[in-house]
Amino acid sequence: MRSPTAASAPQHRPSPQRRRRIAGRPAAVAAVALCVAGVATAVQPGADGAPASSATGYRPDDLRRDTDALHALGITGVQARVTTAGGRELVAAAGVAVAGTNRPVPRDGYFRMASTGKALMATVVLQLVDEGRLSLDDTVDRRLPGLIAGNGNDGRKITVRQLLQNTSGLHDDLPGFDTPQQYYRHRYDTYSAEQIVARAMRHRPDFPPGGGWGYSNTGYVVLGMIVEKAAGRPWPAEIESRILKPLGTTRTYLAGNTPTLRRPHADGYQVFASGERIDVTEQIVPDLGGYVSTTADVNRFFRGLLGGRLLSPARLADMRRTVPVDKRLETFWPRGRYGLGLVNRPLSCGGSYWSHEGGEAGYITLNGVTDDGGRTVTVSMSTSFNDLNRTLRQHKAASDLVDRALCDASGGGPGA
Repeated sequence: MRSPTAASAPQHRPSPQRRRRIAGRPAAVAAVALCVAGVATAVQPGADGAPASSATGYRPDDLRRDTDALHALGITGVQARVTTAGGRELVAAAGVAVAGTNRPVPRDGYFRMASTGKALMATVVLQLVDEGRLSLDDTVDRRLPGLIAGNGNDGRKITVRQLLQNTSGLHDDLPGFDTPQQYYRHRYDTYSAEQIVARAMRHRPDFPPGGGWGYSNTGYVVLGMIVEKAAGRPWPAEIESRILKPLGTTRTYLAGNTPTLRRPHADGYQVFASGERIDVTEQIVPDLGGYVSTTADVNRFFRGLLGGRLLSPARLADMRRTVPVDKRLETFWPRGRYGLGLVNRPLSCGGSYWSHEGGEAGYITLNGVTDDGGRTVTVSMSTSFNDLNRTLRQHKAASDLVDRALCDASGGGPGA
């Protein structure tokens, strides 16, 4: 997931969920011809066989309308899932799985979850804190001496808590691509954690540790290295044994150096600043962004996390202690606050919800879970844009879907 601070000009900040580098300034794009696609909607009953929604509230027609609205923005494929407190589900899909065909979008297809994986990493770190194997006040230098050094970077002053909360000041310098040519040239490039950290060390910190807020993929790469040192084995094994297996999220996996996705999936498309739409499904994604999942698994994870199945009450409280995000992200996260690997955003119906968006070239994911873990929603979109205005419209429409689904409120559209 690309840091929002990586853009060259503050007035052209990319979306906070974007991980791969996107153009520093928006450019007009030509209209992208999309084939006409149908929409599939289903209500999956829970164990009691009851329908997924009552005569009031957020209903199947509402979800279908909201996924249609996203598809109409030029997004090739959309899939969304709402899971209620009783375990009943609404599922909808719009668009096509492959541009130029009539293949429907799978209703629980695989997609790159990108920075949603940061919530997985944060959960493992907090479990290790619960076990006394880490402390939130540990410095990076205590666990990884000499890793963060040079150009004003100092691992003696950066804590685990600051890494989790994006207040470390570590500069983000993940590799990426801005043009189709860069994609084809670099899509199979691989990077070790040490190489990613070394790239960041070429830059001065964005601010002193604890002195600001700035989205940093580099910080989460460092957290993975800390987990490995504390646990004595690779961090993906910790995520597998501590989260994925206990929750039964059997369709979530780390792609690693495998550039393709398991089937079924919708192909991912990037619309570059030139207006070219390129199928970017095949790529190797470094760090936590390499996780692949489904809407059902993402919902199950957030229900388990906020429902108290993964962390003690004290550590979950730590996770939910937030700080304001950089004001330049207000456009994307109005009144948003960042905890330890979780984002808190207000609901239009009162209260707030928790989430962690994810974005990779070709795949954008928004999600949300109510404070008690009772109601969750995940929407995956298989198109990303190198145009700020189109990205803003996409993000706003997906955020509105999440808000209505969690508020259980009908939008009053056709058929509602």
